[in-house]
This record gives sequence, structure tokens and C-alpha cells, in this order.
Amino acid sequence: MKPMTRLLLLMTLLVPVFCVTAADWTSQLQGGGTVTVNPNTNRATVTQRGVTTQLWDGAHRLQDGSILITNRGVAIPNESILESRQLPPPEEEEWEDVRIVGYSPCEQLVRRVCGDKSQCNDAEACNPSRQLLDMETEERNASKNRGLMTSTSGQCLKAMKARDFFTICPKAPVSATK
Repeated sequence: MKPMTRLLLLMTLLVPVFCVTAADWTSQLQGGGTVTVNPNTNRATVTQRGVTTQLWDGAHRLQDGSILITNRGVAIPNESILESRQLPPPEEEEWEDVRIVGYSPCEQLVRRVCGDKSQCNDAEACNPSRQLLDMETEERNASKNRGLMTSTSGQCLKAMKARDFFTICPKAPVSATK
């Protein structure tokens, strides 16, 4: 066999290996519909009753109780998405069973992003922050011990580290940004 023919045969056999990409991540929304996240672009879509559209911006509760946050149609990868891509999950937070003193993590997130007096209500991340606060409040109200942190409280702690999206309100007093 000629060297050029061997090279072409080898390339033909190897191309499928290099073209394999991660599969789309999917999950069910708690209120109905299937969420799909493209592994290359993180674009999030939702399919309901056979119609697929861009997933609206905000915090979305999934069927398994976890939360998916989208911004401009792009999903911020959660632990399930990272696991599906075989990437190491973000470092774990020690937030379980921690008593809340003062403001809860989601209240702190809203104050940091939207401002102490809602002076940054027009901030892009303000609405998702408030949605997370609503979810945290619902979880606490459903719990017998309302002083414990919830699953959503942990999500808010992680959101506070995602400063590229959950930006600090520049008009907020220094004490609110700590």
C-alpha cells in the first residue's frame, strides 16, 4: 500500500474520534417542559407541547429540585451539567445545616446585586436574584426549622462567587458588598 493511501486511510479512521462532541444536556422543568443545553454554546432551550423556544432568563427550578440560571439565553452550568461533561464540579460549600444569622444568602445576594434600597433594580442579575430569594423563602416556609439553610441558599452562596453575572451594585453602600 502506498504511503499516501495509508495516510488517507488512517485519517478516515481517526476523523470520527476527533469529531465526537459532548451530547446536549437535558432535564425536566418542575412546571413542565424539557430544558436542553447545548454543550458548545451553553444556549438553553425549552420544549413544551412540541414547541422549542429559547429558555427565558432567570432562575428555573428543575424536576429534581436543582436550579438552572439563564442569562441572555445562556445557561450558567450547574453541577448536573458539569457532571454530564465530565468536568470537576465546583468546590463544595459548607452550607448545610448552618443557622442563618442576619440576612440569608439569597437576601445578601439581592442586597448586593439590586442594592440596599433597590437602587440597582434595573441590573441584569437583579431579577434572577429575586427569583432565587423567592425560592429560598418557599423552601424555608415548607421546612419545620426555618432558620436552617436550604438547597437554594447554597445556590445563592455559589451565585455570590459568580461575579461576572451577579455583579455588585455600584451604588450600594460599602457595608452591603461584604
